[in-house]
Amino acid sequence: MSTVSGIDWTEITWNPTVGCAKISPGCKHCYAESMAKRLQAMGMRGYENGFELTLMPERLSEPLERRKPTVYFVNSMSDLFHERVPFDFARRVFDVMGRSPQHTFQVLTKRADRMAELCADLAVPANVWLGASVENRKHGLPRISLLRGIDAPVRFLSIEPLLEDLGSFDLRGIKWVIVGGESGRKARPMRSAWVDNIKRQCDEAGVAFFFKQWGAWGMDGQKRSKKANGRLYAGRLWDAMPA
Repeated sequence: MSTVSGIDWTEITWNPTVGCAKISPGCKHCYAESMAKRLQAMGMRGYENGFELTLMPERLSEPLERRKPTVYFVNSMSDLFHERVPFDFARRVFDVMGRSPQHTFQVLTKRADRMAELCADLAVPANVWLGASVENRKHGLPRISLLRGIDAPVRFLSIEPLLEDLGSFDLRGIKWVIVGGESGRKARPMRSAWVDNIKRQCDEAGVAFFFKQWGAWGMDGQKRSKKANGRLYAGRLWDAMPA
């Protein structure tokens, strides 16, 4: 089922798989896991297994049935490159995206090694953007070089939740960077200096910068609601998209 997204940088979510497993610190307070458990309790179709990885082949045709050009976030409730998603199934997802040229598809993963392995012998369609999640230096930064090695029209980074200062890192081949803090009761803080460092490097590299949210911790280091902290960074909204 395609769902209108509450995510500022996309329009609709499409989940041909649901469920996942935690592999790095960015997964600790996974919003998708909490949502999947709620949907399971509500008896929502597709979430009978809660957050266990589940293939949903009946959802593959959804983008083909939508004529209006739409920006899709693929697998907001899962990871297309999860170890239990067969490459044959992932190729079917790519085939659907390629046969839906009216749409733009944003595919994001923490398993950049699996994405690189699949894409080594697969032509990424012109309407598919490939992204890697980056939350820290140890786990996140190595994903960037794996992403850069893939021949894709748009490569992007989702630096959310940003858990530490990333230092200096290589943005060659990257067209878009999204930055955001963690939300929720147990959210870990994001420091404004960490965001400043990323924004400066994006400016120097000519990379589009999108600031999604402060999350539970504001620019002043105080904890409050995500809504109260808002999306303003350096006094304005930053919502650039790749050309």
